[in-house]
Amino acid sequence: MDQPPKSRTKCVLFRVAAITLGLLPFVVFEIGLNLVGWNETNELVDPYVGFSEVRPLFVLNEDAGRYEVSTTRYPLFRPEEFSAKKKENEFRIFCLGGSTVQGRPYAIETSFTTWLELSLKAAAPDRKWDVVNCGGVSYASYRLVPILKEVLNYQPDLIVLYTGHNEFLEDRTYESIKQNPGWVNETHEILSRLNTYRFVRHLVSSPTAGSSLTDRRQVLSADVQAELDFRNGLEFYHRDEAWRTDVIKHFAFNLKRMVKLTKKANVPLVLVNPVSNLKDCVPFKSEHRAGTSKLVCKQISDLEQNPPTVDFDSVEHEFEHIQELLNADDQYAALSFRAGHCLLALNRVEEAKQAFINAKELDVCPLRILEPMHDVIHQTATEYQIPLVDVREFFEQRAADGIPGRDWLVDHVHPSIHGHQLIAGLLVDTMRELGFVKISNDAWRADRDTSFDEHLASLDSLYFQLGRDRLRGLQRWTRGETKKERPK
Repeated sequence: MDQPPKSRTKCVLFRVAAITLGLLPFVVFEIGLNLVGWNETNELVDPYVGFSEVRPLFVLNEDAGRYEVSTTRYPLFRPEEFSAKKKENEFRIFCLGGSTVQGRPYAIETSFTTWLELSLKAAAPDRKWDVVNCGGVSYASYRLVPILKEVLNYQPDLIVLYTGHNEFLEDRTYESIKQNPGWVNETHEILSRLNTYRFVRHLVSSPTAGSSLTDRRQVLSADVQAELDFRNGLEFYHRDEAWRTDVIKHFAFNLKRMVKLTKKANVPLVLVNPVSNLKDCVPFKSEHRAGTSKLVCKQISDLEQNPPTVDFDSVEHEFEHIQELLNADDQYAALSFRAGHCLLALNRVEEAKQAFINAKELDVCPLRILEPMHDVIHQTATEYQIPLVDVREFFEQRAADGIPGRDWLVDHVHPSIHGHQLIAGLLVDTMRELGFVKISNDAWRADRDTSFDEHLASLDSLYFQLGRDRLRGLQRWTRGETKKERPK
C-alpha cells in the first residue's frame, strides 16, 4: 500500500531534519571561524610553486639601528634602509614590485618612490615620511609574496604594489596542478571558499611538505632565474596557450593572496595598474600561425626587411597588403605591430591602438603585462575595495594619440624620470583622497618642484651614464643577446 500523503511528508521532513542536524556542527564551525577572522588569516601554501630558500630582504644593522637591504640580495635590489625604531610621527610606506619600482634603467634615486617621499615632505613637512623601495629586478608577483610577509613586520602604514610585467620571465611548468584530474582541481577551488575546508588543510599541511595538491609543485631557486638571463634565452619562448592561461591564473592567485595578507595585518594597500609601451616597442618574438604557407611566411619576412612607407598613398597600399597577410596569418605579432603604424599614419587612431594591443598580446615573449592581467588588477581592486592608481590610463590620456610610446617610456615598460615624477603625483593624490596626507591648498607644489630640481642637481653625471649603460644592456637582454651560460 502507498503511504498516505501525511506520512510521506513526515518522512521527508525527518530526513531533512536529520541532514540539517548532521550538518549543524559544520555550519557552526564555519560561522565560528568567520567570526574569529580565519577567512582573513588563512595563508595557504602557493599550490603552483615553492622556493628552495626564502631569505630576508632586510637585515638589522644593530650599530646603525637600521634595517638595510641584505648584500646577498644585490644586484637584483638596490641599497635601501629604514630606521629599526619607528618614530612617533612617522608614516612608513613600502613599495613592492619589479624593476619599474626600482627605477630602472636608472635606480631608486629617480624612482617614483623618491619623488613620492619628496612630494610628501613638501606637502606635509610637519610629519616624518619614509618611503621604502622594495623593487627587485625581474621579480614577479609570486616572488613578492615573501617580501610582503616580511615588510608587514616593520610597522608599515601603507603598501604600494606595482606588479604585472614579470610573470613570464621564469619557467614554471605547473605540473603539480596539471597532474591532478580536472575535477579534483575544480572541487578544490570550490571548497577553498569554505573556512572549514581551509582550516583542515592548514592542519594537515606544512609550508615545506604541503598537501596532495602542493607536494609536487615546482621548486624555484632563491634568486630569480629569468630565461633571458642566459644565452639563447629567446629560444625558450614559443606559443603555448595552456602555459599562458596558467601564468595568468597564478598572477590572480598571488594578487588576491597579497590583498588578504594586508587585510589580515590591517595595513592599507594601493594597487597600481602598470603602463606599457605600445607604439614604439616591436614585439620581442613573433611566431607564425600553425599551417601558414611558405609563400605567406616569405611575404611577411620580405615586408619586415623593408622600412615603413611614409606618404599617404603608399601607406594605404601597404596596409591593404598587410590585411591580406593578416587574413592568412593573424598570429604573427610583428605584422599586427606594422599594421598599427599604418593605421596611425592613416589617422585611424582607435584601430591603430587595438592593433598595437594585439601585437603585445601575440608577442610570444611577453615582457609586457597582458590584457587579462590588467582585468585581474581591476577586478581585484573592485572585489576587495582596494584603491587603484591607474597609471596605464593616466599615460594614455597624456600620450600622443592616446597610445603610450617613447614619449613617456624609455623602453618597453620603464617610465622616463619625468614619468616617475607623475606617478608619484598620482600616489599623492590617492593618499590625499584616503586621508593619509592633509593638503589645504596647492602652494606646496612650488616647494615640491624646487626639491625635485635640487635632488636632480645632486646626482652626478655618472648616475645618468650608468642608467644609459643599463638601458643598452636591457635592450640586448630583450633581444636574447646575453652571453651568460645556464647553470648545469
